[in-house]
Amino acid sequence: MKPALKEQILTIIAAIPPGRVTTYGRIAAMTEGGTPRLVARALRELPAGHELPWFRVITASRRLADHPGADEQRRRLIDEGVAFDVRGRVASERLWP
Repeated sequence: MKPALKEQILTIIAAIPPGRVTTYGRIAAMTEGGTPRLVARALRELPAGHELPWFRVITASRRLADHPGADEQRRRLIDEGVAFDVRGRVASERLWP
């Protein structure tokens, strides 16, 4: 991945406000040449100890992606007041931007 693209992706993730979420696709659309898969790749490559709110990034279906940190992601979002419906989806009102 080009460093400039990765920087764009990480800058967007850093800007997601508490209590809000966005999707891999929305982040990709805000970049120059990004795709949802490249956004996921940038998240997977985050170094240990980073401060980025990775947990605020969800799938286009407003669900959590299936990954090892999904339980922690759910807990962090709930702590910020993000609720999930019975099908595991976040309310569309929580989407940013």
